[in-house]
Amino acid sequence: MTSDEAPAPVRAGRRPNAPATIYDIAKLAGVNPSTVSRALSKPGRINIKTEERIQAAAKELNYRLNPMARALPTGRTHTLGLLLADITNPMFFDVVRGAERAARLRGYTLILAESQESGEREAEAAERVAPSVDGLILVTTRLGDDQIRELASRKPLVVINRKVDGVHGIVPQLEPGIGQALSHLADLGHTSIAFLSGPANSWMNRARWDVLLAEAPARGLNIVEIGPGVPTLDGGRAALSRVVASGVTAVMAYNDLMAIGLMRAAQERGLSIPGDLSIIGFDDIFGSDFTSPQLSTIRTPLGQIGERAIRRTLELMTDVNGEKPAPAALPALPTELVVRGSTGRISRA
Repeated sequence: MTSDEAPAPVRAGRRPNAPATIYDIAKLAGVNPSTVSRALSKPGRINIKTEERIQAAAKELNYRLNPMARALPTGRTHTLGLLLADITNPMFFDVVRGAERAARLRGYTLILAESQESGEREAEAAERVAPSVDGLILVTTRLGDDQIRELASRKPLVVINRKVDGVHGIVPQLEPGIGQALSHLADLGHTSIAFLSGPANSWMNRARWDVLLAEAPARGLNIVEIGPGVPTLDGGRAALSRVVASGVTAVMAYNDLMAIGLMRAAQERGLSIPGDLSIIGFDDIFGSDFTSPQLSTIRTPLGQIGERAIRRTLELMTDVNGEKPAPAALPALPTELVVRGSTGRISRA
């Protein structure tokens, strides 16, 4: 008999319906409780057959590791905080799913919090969540750069869709998708387009406008900005009057929700999509192809962004010298145009 398989100490019988403990697992598996602790908290540190027997016993007893108890010897809770600007926005679905998948594979649990597009609420949520998690991921954050850097000085932190000096960020390549969209509209004969702008305090909104402003003239396109606006269906609907007054024949919206809201309002006014107005969204959210016509959009690799944010956050936690590691080289995450029915040649004179 090996040291891993030393007999477990005799304990009183387990109460009915009481949660299983490592002592119950040790008794069932025929090993020492300390061996159970090592097998569950640091897999791969003991004999493989013994570990498999312990895992089978834990499953049979429906054992659940208490994250707070797990944190006592290590200082880690094996939880990560994911702060979202708007939990109802379908853009976040794939980000959350990708992040959850990457966290689960590494033995971590996600805690979600929402700011409702408010920097003040986001700061409050971050202060509530930070003490209970090992790291933070901010998705389309509305915090200022200094606030983000201060949080990052206290906790491993990654931002999504934002660049902040001194902070690790995950941002897709905008140029490929936007360039394809502009070329698509130019090939269809459009010469005057608008960008339906999102929130004024959105870094990504400014980044998308900067790329559009730089790339449109080279394709013979005049471009104007309409906004800022709320990044929702209602935000898109509210912009219709200004879009019509501008005289443009095509619109690229900050996100798919605004594009869909604009499309609905235009159709209610009797405009033909794409005959009178071509519309392109951004992100390719779930449901962007449920419209009639289906929405052309610029696809963002949202799931991969969520996964990458988790990996980067965990990399920041592996440093043992109090220094932030240099970011590992990772392949680019390009955007791409998805052509559907909401773009076409202009039919009106």
